[in-house]
Amino acid sequence: MPSTLPFWILKNSARSGIAALQGGKRLYSRWASNGNEARWRLFSHLPGTRKSSVPCSGFALQKASRHTSTEEDDFQLQLSPQQVNEVLRAGESAHKILDLVSGVPNSVLRFESNQLAANSPVEDRRGIATCLQTNGLMFGIFDGHGGHACAQAVSERLFYYVAVSLMSQQTLERMEGAVESMKPLLPILHWLKRPGDSIYKDVTSVHLDHLRVYWQELLDLHMEMGLNIKEALTHSFQRLDSDISLEVQAPLEDEMTRNLSLQVAFSGATACMAHVDGVHLHVANAGDCRAILGVQEDNGMWSCLPLTSDHNAWNPAELSRLKREHPESEDRTVIVDHRLLGVLMPCRAFGDVQLKWSKELQHSVLERGFDTEALNIYQFTPPHYYTPPYLTAKPEVTYHRLRPQDKFLVLASDGLWDVLGNEEVVRLVVEHLAEAGRHKPDLAQRPANLGLMQSLLLQRKAQGLHAADQNAATRLIRHAIGTNEYGEMEPERLTAMLTLPEDLARMYRDDITVTVVYFNSDSIDAYYRGG
Repeated sequence: MPSTLPFWILKNSARSGIAALQGGKRLYSRWASNGNEARWRLFSHLPGTRKSSVPCSGFALQKASRHTSTEEDDFQLQLSPQQVNEVLRAGESAHKILDLVSGVPNSVLRFESNQLAANSPVEDRRGIATCLQTNGLMFGIFDGHGGHACAQAVSERLFYYVAVSLMSQQTLERMEGAVESMKPLLPILHWLKRPGDSIYKDVTSVHLDHLRVYWQELLDLHMEMGLNIKEALTHSFQRLDSDISLEVQAPLEDEMTRNLSLQVAFSGATACMAHVDGVHLHVANAGDCRAILGVQEDNGMWSCLPLTSDHNAWNPAELSRLKREHPESEDRTVIVDHRLLGVLMPCRAFGDVQLKWSKELQHSVLERGFDTEALNIYQFTPPHYYTPPYLTAKPEVTYHRLRPQDKFLVLASDGLWDVLGNEEVVRLVVEHLAEAGRHKPDLAQRPANLGLMQSLLLQRKAQGLHAADQNAATRLIRHAIGTNEYGEMEPERLTAMLTLPEDLARMYRDDITVTVVYFNSDSIDAYYRGG
């Protein structure tokens, strides 16, 4: 691959409006010169592109955008290896889990996470938290489309709904008593990795009011021990989605709250969430994020255990579900061009009320004086829109009892899975673990003196080991955007993908968010020995 970006990036794009349209498996750009004529140019793929990354997680139609470069830019940009690493590692986070559960170390040893944006601003979100009223750890990946508002809201709120669902009757009574007496609430979550930029506190208070209504309804059920985890996950997904829908319909005086509620409801987000409590692993998924387990058998061989199914038109079970839920007369229109009603790739998601509400309700809400253009609200009623809702946030919940051979869990948005297969992801994490162990100097066997340390550093520099990723999520992202169709890492391709201007990056890759969770095999084994 040449070391420069492809020829088709327009030098004078500061005066050219660019709009990407899908045409088969290629991208076309309509550009306008200073005159009135409009022309079409064919965008060739980046060399080595294995899968077209035309925007697929959101709606098919996109607004035109402006190129962010200047007239003098020729895009012959080169990043040094150090600069490539800085870009790739900017979103890294990692945490060791030191908690003891009943005197036994937590079944989760540590996690590593990272995120690389293609959209500006990034539409993916992630969250990691400990549930303080139970022993559970929660990990979530939230892939937004049509903007980041819905993914942001779900990443901030979903864990609270799950935590409340798991509370005992006594704990819920204490929560309600604290609110009634205007005392501080019991702590619910301890965030280990917060979602992105937090929303305004005024809006958060509205969300708390609705969370309180939810726990009041749980109190009315008089369940001493609360919901089981499968019920909690299912109800939490659906209840939060219902609240998102109802909040924008409610008469709100505060303009900022009304506008944000509209943006949340009319954008969308898929979600994949894992809850780990001892040896009990539950994964809830709605959409096309994915979770897999890396398993090492007794003979040392590694394998992949998928824990989710993609909810899209390529899933026969999902296609059958959609046809069952709508009249037979819609069998040929519910999925068009592998998209729900021809516009949305995932068949399950939060928000996206355009595919859930009646036409009358949509018009009623939007006619309340919202400046939809300023709020970037996507207004489009698909053809054959007869029997809504067509979209649901109801998750599929998978239970897996952890075993000592279950070594790690990978959760990621579809930006990763679009270009890397399950087995490839497991292989890359295993290679990362092997390299981390191999590069760790065994100083216990030798005296640690200055000469030895200097020698080790020189060896690392000579072998290029100083650039090795310390975070498995970073390694996965690096290979996702830098590997060609032959499975080979191409530094030139990696650099080209990272130097694409903002308004072109999304045409060739998606936001990628990855969390890798490592399990403590000794702790899991101790759970079994202890009964």
